[in-house]
Amino acid sequence: MTEQAPAAESDIPGKPTSASRTTLSHIMTHNDTNLLGTVHGGVIMKLVDDAAGAVAGRHSGGPAVTASMDEMAFLEPVRVGDLVHVKAQVNWTGRTSMEIGVRVLAERWNESTPPQQVGSAYLVFAAVDADGKPRRVPPVLPETERDRRRYQEAQIRRTHRLARRKAILELREKRIADGLGD
Repeated sequence: MTEQAPAAESDIPGKPTSASRTTLSHIMTHNDTNLLGTVHGGVIMKLVDDAAGAVAGRHSGGPAVTASMDEMAFLEPVRVGDLVHVKAQVNWTGRTSMEIGVRVLAERWNESTPPQQVGSAYLVFAAVDADGKPRRVPPVLPETERDRRRYQEAQIRRTHRLARRKAILELREKRIADGLGD
């Protein structure tokens, strides 16, 4: 992942945050449950990845693959019969990668209570061409103060991801150099 060129310097026109924002909704059934009778976390994670993938593909104008998922938080259990809404948007873009922010809400399908946030996650997607090679993405153009805050927070998460990756690689190289293996 490389630094993003400012929109004015990019040869690809930017896209506003709203251009690729999406919501995926799904009613949870008995097929989605774990041994405790609540919806399995993996089912929620797949919905999160599906919604984020749709946003990444829409924003980049083509295929995009999941590079990482981090900070997946499960705040409340989801139950059979809940109508789950997975809301996703591009928070930040680099040259070939995008951070997608996702909020998961649940509501009883047969009640008129407001949806409750039950989870959130941040995913990084890389845009790829037909050969699976990285390709450029349009810069995201934050539209609201909330979008600008999310963009800044995404830059902080990116810095932390890169620092963590570097520290792990350095530790691994040291272990190999010391003859301790990988």
